[in-house]
Amino acid sequence: MAKPKIARINDLLGLLNGLCPPGLAEDWDNVGLQVGDPNAEVSRVLVCLDAEQAAIAAAEEAGAQAVVSHHPLLHRPLKRLTPADETGRVLFRAIRNGIAVLSAHTNLDRVADGLNDWLAARLGLKSCQPLERPQDGAFYKLVVFVPVGHETELLDAIFAAGAGQIGNYDRCSFRTVGTGSFRGASDSKPFIGAAGEYEETEELRLETVVPADRLQKVVARMLKAHPYEEVAYDLLPLANSRQDVGLGRIGVLAEPLSLQAFAEQVRQQLKTPTLRMVGDPQREIRKVAVCGGSGASLLPDALRQGADCLVTGDVKYHDAQRARAEGLALIDAGHFATEQLMVAELTSRLRLAADKRQLPLEIIEMTAEQDPFFTLC
Repeated sequence: MAKPKIARINDLLGLLNGLCPPGLAEDWDNVGLQVGDPNAEVSRVLVCLDAEQAAIAAAEEAGAQAVVSHHPLLHRPLKRLTPADETGRVLFRAIRNGIAVLSAHTNLDRVADGLNDWLAARLGLKSCQPLERPQDGAFYKLVVFVPVGHETELLDAIFAAGAGQIGNYDRCSFRTVGTGSFRGASDSKPFIGAAGEYEETEELRLETVVPADRLQKVVARMLKAHPYEEVAYDLLPLANSRQDVGLGRIGVLAEPLSLQAFAEQVRQQLKTPTLRMVGDPQREIRKVAVCGGSGASLLPDALRQGADCLVTGDVKYHDAQRARAEGLALIDAGHFATEQLMVAELTSRLRLAADKRQLPLEIIEMTAEQDPFFTLC
C-alpha cells in the first residue's frame, strides 16, 4: 500500500501563490510565509482575516499547524521582538506552538477571482472589471522551438503553469513550421541525431503570452517538458496592458436601485449592523465600484469609470467631502465587513487546490472573528 503523501508548509505556500501570485502585491506589502519552517509538516490549516492571538488560539484548539490570514502579521520591520506588544505576543505564541503564519493581502485583493471579485458578486454586480487602471508591461511573449510531434505535451505543460491566457480565452498560442539546425559537442546527448554531427530537422516555432508573475514557473515547466537537452527559447517583454487584475472592481446592478435601497442590500449582504452613506438617498444607482478594506484612494478611478456609487471602508472626512462635491455616492460599510467574506471564499479555493494536488490538507475557516468596532444603541 502506497504511503500517504505528506504536505509541508512549502506546499501550502505553493497553493497560496498559485491562487494569488505574490508578484501582484503592492511594493509596500508583505505577503507569503511570515513565520515558520517551510519544511515543517502540515495537515490542518486555519484561514482567518487577522492573525491575532484569537486566531493562534483557535489554531491550537483545532490542531492546526498553520494560519493563513489576509492582513499580514509582520507588516513593518521589527526593531525588537518581545512579548511587550501584540505582535510580539502573537509571534511568541505561534513559534512556541509550531504554528506557521502565512498571508495573502494585496495580491488577493488584485488577482482575478480574488477578494474584490467576491465582494462584487456578494453585492450583485455583473460584468465586472478591475477599477484600477490596467497594468502596463505585465506580459512576456514566450517563443520556443520544438520538434514536430512534441508540441502538444510542451503546450500542455506551459498552459498548466499559467501561460496562454488572453482575456476570456485560454490556451492561446501560434505556431509556424521551419527547419532547425544544430551540432552537438562530442559529449552531448542530442534527442535527434548523433553527437558531433550536423543535423537539420523539422521544428515548430511556438509563441504564447505569459503574465510576468508566472514567468519563472512557466519557464521551469517548459524546460522540464521539452525533449531537447538544450532548449532554444526567447522571452520578449511586451507593452500590453493587463486587464484582468487590479484593485477594486466596477460593475452594474441587474436593476437600478435607489441609494437607500442599495445601501440596505449592502448592509444585509455583508451582515453589518451599520454603515455610513454619502449622497441623496433617493438617487438612482446602477453602476457600482467596490473595494474591500480601505478603498477611498480609488475614488478618482471610480469617477473616471463613471460609477454612481463606491462601496468600501475606512472613508475619511475629506474623501467624503470630495465624493459629495463630485456627485459620487459613497457607502462606507467598514473595513471588517468588506473583507471578512474572504475567509470562507479562500477556504473553499484552498480546499479545491489541495484536492487537485492530492495534498492531505484539511482547510478550516475561522468563524468567531469580530469587528473591533461596535454600534452603541
